[in-house]
Amino acid sequence: MEKTLTLRKKYLEEIVPALKKEFGYKSRMQVPRLQKIVINQGIGEAVADKKMIDIGVDEISAIAGQKAVQTRSKKDISNFKLRKDMPIGVTVTLRRDRMYEFLERLIRVTIPRIRDFRGINNKFDGHGNYTLGITEQIIFPEINLDKINKIQGLQISFVSSAQTDEEGLALLREFGMPFKNINK
Repeated sequence: MEKTLTLRKKYLEEIVPALKKEFGYKSRMQVPRLQKIVINQGIGEAVADKKMIDIGVDEISAIAGQKAVQTRSKKDISNFKLRKDMPIGVTVTLRRDRMYEFLERLIRVTIPRIRDFRGINNKFDGHGNYTLGITEQIIFPEINLDKINKIQGLQISFVSSAQTDEEGLALLREFGMPFKNINK
C-alpha cells in the first residue's frame, strides 16, 4: 500500500506548492488536481469475432488493476456491419489510489519500454485534459506476450481540474510525464 501513496504524497508535498508558486494561486484548492484516468480500447474486429471483446477486457483489466467493461455501439452502421448495442470496445475509469498507482507504473515502468522513445506530444484538449495514444498494448509488463493474438492500440485520458492547457501541462510535467520540447 505504501507504493500507491508515493505519487499522492509527492502531489501534496511538492507539486501543490510548486504549482501554487508558478501560477500565483492564493489557495491550495485552486491548484489543479488529477481527477481520473480513463483507459479506452476500441476493438473493431469484435463485429466479426466476439472473443476479441473478452480478450480486450482481460488485457485492459490486467493493465489497469481494475475490472474493465464493454462499450457498446449506439447506432446501426451498415458499412461496418455494425448493429445497435453490439460490443465494440473496452473501457475502465481509475480514481484515487488506483489512479495514482497506475500513473506511477505508467511513468516509471511502461513509458521507458517504448521503442525509439523521444518524449510524448504535449497537445491538450483546450481544457487542461490530455489523451495519450499507445499503439501497442505489449509495452505493459502486465501483458503476457505468449497469449497475444493481435497487437491492439489504446488511449489513456488524464482528466484534471485544470482550467487551461498550461495548467494541465504543468501538472502532468510535475508528476514526471516525459513531454517533448518542454523547458522548465
